[in-house]
Amino acid sequence: MSTNQKTKTIRTRFAPSPTGYLHLGGARTALYSWAFARHHSGQFILRVEDTDVERSTPQAVQAIMDGMHWLNLDYDEGPFFQMQRMDRYRAMIAKLLEQGDAYLCYCTQDELNQMREKQRENGQRIRYDGTWRPEPGKVLPSPPAGVKPVVRFKNPLSGVVSWDDLVKGPIAINNEELDDLIIARQDGTPTYNFCVVVDDWEMKITHVIRGDDHINNTPRQINILKALGGEQPQYGHIPMILGPDGEKLSKRHGAVSVIQYHEEGFLPEAMINYLARLGWSHGDDELFTREQLVGWFDGSNLSRSAAQFDPEKLKWVNAHYMKQHPKDQLLDDLKERLGKAGIEHANGPALADVLDVVLERASTLVQLRDEAALFYREPLVNADELQTMLNEAGVSAALTDFHGALNGVEWTVEGLNALVKTTIKNHNLKMPKLAMPLRIMLTGITQTPSIDKVMALLGKATVQARIARGLGL
Repeated sequence: MSTNQKTKTIRTRFAPSPTGYLHLGGARTALYSWAFARHHSGQFILRVEDTDVERSTPQAVQAIMDGMHWLNLDYDEGPFFQMQRMDRYRAMIAKLLEQGDAYLCYCTQDELNQMREKQRENGQRIRYDGTWRPEPGKVLPSPPAGVKPVVRFKNPLSGVVSWDDLVKGPIAINNEELDDLIIARQDGTPTYNFCVVVDDWEMKITHVIRGDDHINNTPRQINILKALGGEQPQYGHIPMILGPDGEKLSKRHGAVSVIQYHEEGFLPEAMINYLARLGWSHGDDELFTREQLVGWFDGSNLSRSAAQFDPEKLKWVNAHYMKQHPKDQLLDDLKERLGKAGIEHANGPALADVLDVVLERASTLVQLRDEAALFYREPLVNADELQTMLNEAGVSAALTDFHGALNGVEWTVEGLNALVKTTIKNHNLKMPKLAMPLRIMLTGITQTPSIDKVMALLGKATVQARIARGLGL
């Protein structure tokens, strides 16, 4: 991605529609726009495109703000709201009408439907046929009574609209492929494609980074911008994010609010790192800091092909950042999550010691909480599952001997580890034959941190009591 505007301050924008939450695709667009501006010591603008009055809600606006705040994508200007700029849009539409680059169209919906049906029957491209488009020597129909007109942009009939896309390279669209776009509805409200052009021009946006679902809008917007006398920004269209199965990302894949990832125990640093790699690369670097991202993100190395969301890869990245995270902050989060789950930790082992053990295995803060909770609540033991294990040859006898030897063992990880090894050797067992039923008796589950570390943290009295209960002693 080249900038070509070296003398200008780089200005990017993120312009979400507040009709829902900030999802992964929107967050990635915001991240790329933010990182590009920060890399070039430019400015990042937040604009809320809220002209869809029926679907836009204050709750959605707040959800977008919350997501931006959690990811720490700070903006230099805004948020600007399009509904507060209606007078400006109407003034620009009046300008186009006055200079002959827009016109009133009185076609009714029935007439438009008939027009399209006829085009289908004749195998023609579905488009507005220019009935109300003024041309030299053309006599227009008389405006019908009682019909409020829309305003259409008078798109050039010939020539080519082209731009060097920052991601996809040179793109050219024949004007013959485009029809006359509606830029104001019957009630006078301007449409999306028009508002975007005015905003990008007047906010001096130099680079527009957005999803490639907008490529079809770009030639129309360029033509409107030229008619207004504005300077064309550089456009970069990034491919969509696919689910692990190669299909369009949906809720079943994880297309949920980025705030939900916070609730599920992901760190913002991990999400930033992971999102950055969904369509961009810096060599083979998989893990990098926010500062490194800004230092590297000059706009090159953006992929032209769709990226696939991999929840397991996200967990791997998050596990890395959890291990790098300040321990006091992890402890505060762990206390809060345990408290919300109704788990009291004051009367058990020191939470800091538990954190050291469970952090090895956890990939999210929620998993960290669940693993830590094992040390502060009574286990829910599946008696049938436990009995099946105890019925295997030598297991019950080995655990009985192990229980009896606990009184004399040095209560450290090393001492308990040595006793486990001695017991399995004396009874000619494999490690899982002893460790699995031990885990169930002590925690209620079969997947835990190392069993010697679990016992060391639970304490002698608790371990002895739970094993005795499990063995029926």
